Amino acid sequence: MILEAVMLNIRSGQRDAFEAAFRQASPLIAGSAGYLSHELQHSIETPDRYLLLVHWQTLEAHTVGFRGSPAYQEWKALLHHFYEPAPTVEHFEPFAL
Repeated sequence: MILEAVMLNIRSGQRDAFEAAFRQASPLIAGSAGYLSHELQHSIETPDRYLLLVHWQTLEAHTVGFRGSPAYQEWKALLHHFYEPAPTVEHFEPFAL
């Protein structure tokens, strides 16, 4: 399992519009092959910042499958104009204790 972590900084004053667009966009990612789950967290300290966490079966499910899909193009059209600056995306794998 891979965890995608994305720090999203939203243009000032755009929170309500971003949240509405994210609700609309959520089914696009949820329908992707290799998708497991996602959640959006809102920062307490920084009102225009969100953390998006997405669990994927494999890295390629995200980087090739979703990003190469028509659904991703819709996702981008709905959400990417809210970001300032562009998001930071990192992928993580479980640490075995």
